[in-house]
Amino acid sequence: MRAVRFGWVLLGLAGCAPTAALTPYTPQGAVVVAEPASAAGAPLSAQAAAQNFRTVVARVEPVAEAYCRNAQTVADCDYRILVDERTDQEANAYQGVDAAGHPTITFTLALIADARNQDELAFVMGHEAAHHIAGHIPLKQQSALAGAVLGGLLATAAGMDAATVQQMTDLGAGVGAASYSKDYELQADAIGTEIAWRAGYDPMRGMAFFDRIPDPGDEFLGSHPANAQRKQVVAEVMAGLTGR
Repeated sequence: MRAVRFGWVLLGLAGCAPTAALTPYTPQGAVVVAEPASAAGAPLSAQAAAQNFRTVVARVEPVAEAYCRNAQTVADCDYRILVDERTDQEANAYQGVDAAGHPTITFTLALIADARNQDELAFVMGHEAAHHIAGHIPLKQQSALAGAVLGGLLATAAGMDAATVQQMTDLGAGVGAASYSKDYELQADAIGTEIAWRAGYDPMRGMAFFDRIPDPGDEFLGSHPANAQRKQVVAEVMAGLTGR
């Protein structure tokens, strides 16, 4: 099974879309479709997976946009939902910004196919929407830039040659970008939980995909926190929302 790298990708430190063509997805009205029946935990058929995706986008997008506008943390809350139709891409979803400055949420076909139910898709979409609401792309860009400058200055002061200075600059950018990534992911999990819940989904059921993906644990410079820590955040937020 392809690993789900659920999270967001900062491409070229610019938050732009991949070079491959992406297909804009626009739901035809907010038609809510019942979730297809399947064996517990079993992969869905392509038709059922597509049906779930259409329903989730129709329900979650307006809730995410309303949450975004109410938060008043960013100027543009008009999300563009994109599908990366390349069949060689692993299961993934990420938030970015298009050429016009609109926030984007991109799903690969593999992630849509891998989701076992609408709750998982809703949680992923809420999580990615949350990255924009919390301003994580510009924050990570700033951290990467600061790390790159520091790395370059240290290498220059040490009298290193141009190639080594560049290597130290790149290393500094990587360290800077990773410095707060885990905190950003946990914050996005918390906000995404509330978005999915407000859209009528069960984040506790949605977070079951954590049980199917590799646990990043506490990898050095890792961008994602341990799965157990992420599940704990979801449970805590839900306890606050439901009083249980």
